[in-house]
Amino acid sequence: MIRKIIQIDEEKCNGCGACARACHEGAIGMINGKAKLLRDDYCDGLGDCLPACPTGAISFIEREALAYDELAVQENMRKKLENEESAEAVSGGCPGSRMQRLKSSPEVPSPVVSSPAALSAESRLGQWPCQIKLVPINAPYFDGAKLLIAADCCAYAYARMHEDFMRGRITLIGCPKLDGVDYSEKLTQIIRGNDIQSLTIVRMEVPCCGGLEVAAKRALQSSGKFIPWQVVTISIDGRILE
Repeated sequence: MIRKIIQIDEEKCNGCGACARACHEGAIGMINGKAKLLRDDYCDGLGDCLPACPTGAISFIEREALAYDELAVQENMRKKLENEESAEAVSGGCPGSRMQRLKSSPEVPSPVVSSPAALSAESRLGQWPCQIKLVPINAPYFDGAKLLIAADCCAYAYARMHEDFMRGRITLIGCPKLDGVDYSEKLTQIIRGNDIQSLTIVRMEVPCCGGLEVAAKRALQSSGKFIPWQVVTISIDGRILE
């Protein structure tokens, strides 16, 4: 079929890899220091990679190409994620993302809004890493965990984030706008493959945070499990809205 698809000018490509990181479908790879379109059916023709390229090496053309295959893309991304996590498990990965269980803290009901005088400076983070993109899907700390999925801005806007939400929970954070990924597939694997006891979603009131809430709800639904869950929204001035 004739359709719109990207074209990469190798002479203009400086090998920075920005386009490969921007491509949500995994259609672009870095080969011998240059960006390459790996498969026609991985390219959706929407062009998220175009504005990421600093040299203007990527453009649209219309040519004979296989139709975009969403199922093939999902399977490819699933395998890529598994391979990355397996490689990190074998090599130990980056020291900054190496899995660690931190000291546990007593649980408290949530959310609990205490008086400012009771504010504690103690960290309630129970594990490392905490970024959704970095956390292993089968980490031992997920066994029997009460899971918190939070927008990373929440900890800066809401002063009692550690005490009222992170305490006694395993915390995963992310920003769908900055990360530019759909977390739902990985969150589905975490919920489906582990004994998760409950799910709390804490997001900011800004519209872009809706992507985090949607991904978490979709993951819960796709997992086929029925566990208690709640959504809490934080205003930009640090108040609980719901």
